[in-house]
Amino acid sequence: MRVITQHTVGDPSVLDLVEADCPEPGYGQVLIRTGAIGVNPVDWQVSSGELAMLGEPPFTVGWDIAGTVEAAGPGVSAFAPGDGVMGMLALPGAGNTYAEYVLASVNEIVHKPAGLTMEQAAGLPMAGLTAWQSLVGLARTQPGQRVLVHRAAGGVGHLAVQIAKARGAHVIGTASAAKHDLLRGLGVDEPIDYRTRDFAEARRVDVAFDLLGGEYGERSARLVTPGGVLVSACPQDTGVTPELIARLGIRHALTIVSPSAPDLAQLSALVATGWLSVHVDQVLPLAEAAKAHEIVARGAVTGKLVLVP
Repeated sequence: MRVITQHTVGDPSVLDLVEADCPEPGYGQVLIRTGAIGVNPVDWQVSSGELAMLGEPPFTVGWDIAGTVEAAGPGVSAFAPGDGVMGMLALPGAGNTYAEYVLASVNEIVHKPAGLTMEQAAGLPMAGLTAWQSLVGLARTQPGQRVLVHRAAGGVGHLAVQIAKARGAHVIGTASAAKHDLLRGLGVDEPIDYRTRDFAEARRVDVAFDLLGGEYGERSARLVTPGGVLVSACPQDTGVTPELIARLGIRHALTIVSPSAPDLAQLSALVATGWLSVHVDQVLPLAEAAKAHEIVARGAVTGKLVLVP
């Protein structure tokens, strides 16, 4: 099979397309013939060495996968050859999804929803789990609450606004003006152009979902009503201190996304009922993984970027 690997960390040019033996599924595993691969910021952060999560190279990055079960290992009864599946694998270990065939444990995958293309399904797991585990698991978003989502047209953000709407929330989303039609189509009630309007001028919110970090953390915290919650997916350098949280009378939760078949099943249910869709901005061949990393590192993606073998 073909697989993307690297023998050193660095800029996207370190990614190499090579031939490797196809793995065989062990107990509780399935072998997936890759249909599409979701590209996420963590991919280039690990590949570049910015995030030392996999130790020293060689390794293969990638955690999102959608494809077809090629073979099932011993002890597997929920999946059979020919089944369409999707999942986020092994995080924080090596998911190895930048390849034509991938091994997955059955507790990391679910059947692919009929309402998603293979490319859309590959774009859902990590971003969708981040949004679900943040807004439902941590923030416990309730009907009628006001929810602020930063970077609302991005990979996580565009799914977060849909999840918040499905929970009955009033959603405020920040994005450039050119993306406001997309946001309205996703259900955003109040799009804010961060280039021309200070989001802090909005009415107070019950939940703020910070996907930017930096100064946005502290400023978002000050917009949360007492008793509300700030959820930070970019906890570094937020300026949010325990003293500030105590003074504001709010809760501060940090998101660390985890593989979860049950949570993926909840996302699949939202797809089935029409509450959730995945916006795929670009599809590139696996051989252009380096180009994909350059694009994602620039933050130049609306929704998701996906690789296909």
